[in-house]
Amino acid sequence: MKINLRIELNTGEAKEVTCSAADLVAFETKYDVSVTTLESGVKYTHLLFLAWTSEKRRKETTKDFESWVEDVASVGASETDPK
Repeated sequence: MKINLRIELNTGEAKEVTCSAADLVAFETKYDVSVTTLESGVKYTHLLFLAWTSEKRRKETTKDFESWVEDVASVGASETDPK
């Protein structure tokens, strides 16, 4: 299972990210919620955390979650599968 997200930064830059198994496990560990329940009760924080975890794992950011969120304008589903 993978989750594709699109993040838009305050700078206007947009990024497509794929959340893979490692990111999903980190999410479930942090929030004690199964990723399979996201469709029925997703929180905006959950999407942001998944995107940040993916960015962190791929070494696209060194910021902690709270600092990284300050740079994000929006996050949502993506139709694109990032390379």
